[in-house]
Amino acid sequence: MSPRRSYDQYCSAARALDTVGDRWTLLIVRELLAGPRRYTDLHADLPGVSTDVLASRLKDMERDGLTARRRLPPPGAVYVYELTVRGRELLPVLQALGEWGQAELGERRPTDAVRAHWFALPLLRGLHGEGLVEVHLEEGDFHLYVGAEDGPVYGDGPAPGEPDARLVLDTDTCTAIARGELTVPDAVRDGRIDVSGDGTLAKVLREA
Repeated sequence: MSPRRSYDQYCSAARALDTVGDRWTLLIVRELLAGPRRYTDLHADLPGVSTDVLASRLKDMERDGLTARRRLPPPGAVYVYELTVRGRELLPVLQALGEWGQAELGERRPTDAVRAHWFALPLLRGLHGEGLVEVHLEEGDFHLYVGAEDGPVYGDGPAPGEPDARLVLDTDTCTAIARGELTVPDAVRDGRIDVSGDGTLAKVLREA
């Protein structure tokens, strides 16, 4: 475990950066917002991070009270990492950072990795209310827990139960939403997002 470095400034922003300012830390939080993840899953969805750096960051985050490590019961019997309450409090920080960074996205570069669930947080910013939403993209499916106060805020694959709404959209539309060029209601009105389902969220989106 690396010793904690500090800016040694009596300022809440500086103190926050003492904890989450290291490279990869906030992206690990992004991945763990999907719920408990195995080390191998985290490494697969954080292309570019070395195994040594990932292991070091996870130890630092556990020391700082952002994550916890636990062993799943049989038949899984593997260790997973998950966010603590303190770690989950970083969701609005990531949302604000993502919104601020919209202007930096630009065109996707040939070297840019992409995962379907990386569009989860931008979509979540554009949805209001409460409920389970299933999203279908060319890159894959994921689901969102809109308005969730605890537990995961998104997950890979189809919804684990009957969703309140199903959204089908292409990558160009999702990218435009991530860049802040298009809102979810506008995309629905323009026919760029197909909405199905009988839940309140689906009805609100169709009537927006």
